This record gives sequence, C-alpha cells and structure tokens, in this order.
Amino acid sequence: MIKKILITGASGFVGQNLQNYLITEYEIKSLSVRYINNQSFNLEVDAVIHLAGKAHDLKKVSKPSDYYEANFELTKQLFDAFILSEAKVFIFMSTVKAVADKVDEILIEDTIPDPKTHYGIAKQQAEKYILGKDLPEGKRVYILRPCMIHGPGNKGNLNLLYQLVAKGLPWPLGVFENQRSFLSIENLCFVIKELLVNATIPSGVYQVADDEALSTNELIKLLGASLDKRTWISKIPAYLVKMISRIGDCLSLPLNSERLQKLTENYVVSNEKIKKAISKELPVSTKEGLILTFRSFSKN
Repeated sequence: MIKKILITGASGFVGQNLQNYLITEYEIKSLSVRYINNQSFNLEVDAVIHLAGKAHDLKKVSKPSDYYEANFELTKQLFDAFILSEAKVFIFMSTVKAVADKVDEILIEDTIPDPKTHYGIAKQQAEKYILGKDLPEGKRVYILRPCMIHGPGNKGNLNLLYQLVAKGLPWPLGVFENQRSFLSIENLCFVIKELLVNATIPSGVYQVADDEALSTNELIKLLGASLDKRTWISKIPAYLVKMISRIGDCLSLPLNSERLQKLTENYVVSNEKIKKAISKELPVSTKEGLILTFRSFSKN
C-alpha cells in the first residue's frame, strides 16, 4: 500500500495542486532538486512523482544544456535511485511535446516520436532511458504525457485570451479553424491518484487530456459566456495575419510566428488508453474545467 510519497517540483503549479489533492490521504515529502553531477538520492518513500524539470522557454534565453540537465540527466539520477530503493511506484511527468510539435490528425501513444525542440528531445531521452531499464518485481513505472494543463491560478495563453475578451476587444484570428486538446488540473490529479492506488494498471506511457477538443474560436465564445460578455470574432485574411506575425518576430509585437502557431494550430490528443487503464470517467468535462479556470482569472 502506498503511504509515503515524494514529489519533486512541488512548488510549481502542478505540484501545489497535486499536494492539495493528495494531502488528506498520504504523507507527502517535497523535494527541491536540480541536476548536480554524480549526486545520488536516498528514497525512503513508497512512491516518487517526478514533476521537476525545465519548461519550454518562450523567451528563448535558455541554453540547450539547461534542458538536457534538468529533464534528462536529473530524471536518470532519480530513476536509478528508485530502482535501488524500496519504493514501488515511479511517475514521470513528460509531455506530448516529447512526441510531436505539430499534430495533423490525433496523437496516440504509438505515434513514433519526432520532437523538434531541446525541451521535447530531452523529455524523449528521459522516456527512452526509463523504458530501457528492466523493472524489479513489484515495481510500477508510469510516463505521463499531458497536453496543455490549466486550472485556477494558472497563467499563460489562456490568461492572454481572457484579458482580450474581458476588455471587449475582437478576436482577430477567427479565420483559423483549429482543434486543440486541453487538460484540467483536477483531471490530471485524479489520474495520478488512480495510478497510485490501482496496482493492476500496467506500467507504460499514457497521454493525459480532457475528453473534448475545442477550437480557439469556441474557446473565445466560452470565455465570453463565462464573463457574460458578447464576443467579437474577426476573420482577417490568413495571409495578412501571417505577415503581421513575421513582422512581430522582428519588432517584439504581441503577435509573432510562435504565438500564432500556438493559438491556431491543431493539436488533438487521445486519452483512450489512460481511460481504459483506470476504467473510470474523468471527473471534469473540458468545458467545466475551462470555466473554472476562467472564473479564477476574474477573481484575480
């Protein structure tokens, strides 16, 4: 039975929410950790949830080595310590970007990985290292690939969209019809808890996403409804939007090529494998989770 849990990266958005979710049923130890050459860990716990790592740097000021040390080398050290310890469960928080930066159809676990960024490549290297090790009897290992995580208190592109709708400004990218998966923090915490308590769930790689994909245009309408505001969706020609984004690459405008891609790309992630494994429905629907996130923006 799992009683004591070690969480790395516990001060981050996912870590704080996960601690609050599990604290009433488990003894939780948080570990602030970074990569140091030749360091070792003494893991006197029943389970390790490894959240710590370096996220994708949108400002592009990080060195490539920062990603490989934080997301690959550190994971190796912790996983090696897990193999030698009495701990029974190791959960590694990877990312869908360890597989693909762009998705044409629907991303599944069997998609052949082809990451393009140092962030994604480092996470993929960590996955390969973990999957390449023989597990001692009685141990379970789960690699989770979440898509865009959101929830109350989270900042990012959803907050930017909220500010636009709250100010009554038109959404200028309505010409782009995309579909994108999201992940409520409550659904992620629910899945992690199921992996802890259900020893029959096989070790392996699992994508984590809410059930329904939404377009950015649908997201704008949902934001407007949560604010009780009328939304304005403008369909500026795509060629003109792309030209402005390229200018933004040079002049540091709010819209640049990378942000345009994130706001308008297709990125649909299947959650069928994890739902089949836990044999339960996720507690929060896509729209319910997003509305909870939007309402937290208005409170702040």
